[in-house]
Amino acid sequence: MLEFAVRLAKKAGDFLNAHLRDEVKVEHKGRIDLVTNMDRKVQSVIVDEIERAFGDHNIVAEEGVDKKSSSLYTWIIDPIDGTTNFIHHIPVFCVSIAVMKAGMPFIGVCYNPLSGELFHAQEGRGAYRNGKRVFVSPTECLIDSLVATGFPYKQDNLAAIVSRFSRVLGKARGIRRFGSAELDLCYVASGAFDAFWEEGLKPWDMAAGVTILKEAGGLVTSIDGGAFDLYRGDILASNARVHEELLGCM
Repeated sequence: MLEFAVRLAKKAGDFLNAHLRDEVKVEHKGRIDLVTNMDRKVQSVIVDEIERAFGDHNIVAEEGVDKKSSSLYTWIIDPIDGTTNFIHHIPVFCVSIAVMKAGMPFIGVCYNPLSGELFHAQEGRGAYRNGKRVFVSPTECLIDSLVATGFPYKQDNLAAIVSRFSRVLGKARGIRRFGSAELDLCYVASGAFDAFWEEGLKPWDMAAGVTILKEAGGLVTSIDGGAFDLYRGDILASNARVHEELLGCM
């Protein structure tokens, strides 16, 4: 199943790369929440292949797929995590494929076709970047940490979002906003970032990255420190060492 997911992510990513300069048709799902014809084309490729290979499995995909069955396995798909970056030709986006087993993270694959970075993990087997095992950073303090974040499409609580950002900015070495939650989680897993937080996310924005991060030794909770819930929509993820200090800024 892992090998299949890796091959499928590469196939989908290579399709995106080949059609990067094609005409992209953009639609609005919300005021600033965008979807393109490429999102739908790539999702169709991924879902069709999963259905052929694992026809009895559940599938949840960003652009309107919610196939339910009695299987223990659920595939969670984001055809382009970082659609806005893709539209603007910013090379920070990925194909994201995750598998949950009985509701728990089991397999995660994230592939950025422009950088060639492929992150993957399976429960109990470690996390890898381009075939080399990765681990979270050894950073102990927030002042020595580079932290990533993102901003929700719904900005009803903008004052609280900015206030939280300001508190972290005053405590950390720096903050980055790349525009792909899945890649942010992968960069925490590989030690480039020390932590990441965001609100307003969907399961397909986090499922693969959470699996990869956990296998790299990271810690994931909600932003209030409670147990992480893939369907709640918020996340605080770190190398575990700076988690409590960052939690104090939330």
